[in-house]
Amino acid sequence: MEAGTLYICPTPIGNLDDITLRVLKILGEVDLIAAEDTRHTLRLLNHFEIKKPMTSYHEHNIREKGPQLVQQMQEGRSIALVSDAGMPGISDPGQDLIRLAIREGIEVVGLPGPSAALLALVISGLPTEKFAFEGFLPSKGTDRKKALERIRDEKRTLIFYESPHRIASSLKDMLDILGDRQASLSRELTKHFEETMRGGLEKLLSVAEERNLKGEMVVVVSGAEEVEPEEVDVKRELRKLLDGGMSKKEAVKEVVRVHGVPRNQVYQDSLDLD
Repeated sequence: MEAGTLYICPTPIGNLDDITLRVLKILGEVDLIAAEDTRHTLRLLNHFEIKKPMTSYHEHNIREKGPQLVQQMQEGRSIALVSDAGMPGISDPGQDLIRLAIREGIEVVGLPGPSAALLALVISGLPTEKFAFEGFLPSKGTDRKKALERIRDEKRTLIFYESPHRIASSLKDMLDILGDRQASLSRELTKHFEETMRGGLEKLLSVAEERNLKGEMVVVVSGAEEVEPEEVDVKRELRKLLDGGMSKKEAVKEVVRVHGVPRNQVYQDSLDLD
């Protein structure tokens, strides 16, 4: 028996008109739809007059439901995986089913579609050549600060998801740890009250503290600035270490370690010293 297929079907993040014709076609053809929240997905299906059986697949049942879905595909059934909004597998349990299907030899077909992270990045006005998606920061303050500390020197533009009740505390931690970098905050993307605010993190924090912001949010933050290496007087640094009692070999090794100057350059300069 030929195995079925797992289709990754992105759904609108707010505006139902953003669904693709291909996604609608697949949703109407598959044997089963695996949805993060079947009630939410039912509204989408009803809007487009699609009648298909559904099953719930979410973070609380992935261990038992994942193998069940794979078994159904091994028996020849095709399944569409959808999240509540956007691209399945991004900050939701869909990634576990995708990995499991791949491991079991099931064909996985991805369909293009809406993504809040990419949309917020594009309209932020910040560099898009290279970026790092960080998803949701930890909810606990100490863990959140540690996570930000780990990426403080990241040069790429940073993208975060955040919920309304944590946005102010997250922005404050970003400001404290990353500094007052340029950033944007997008909320209610593609919906009637869509809004994107731009400016320094300090400005965005002030807005979040003054207003009761609603909706799921995406924060985009500029990466760490490139720091030009300091001009190092290698011979002077070597001389100080030699005068301090180090051997020439030890001094060369220390200058390379501390100042990051190429070893060959330090070694050549050391040959000029008595």
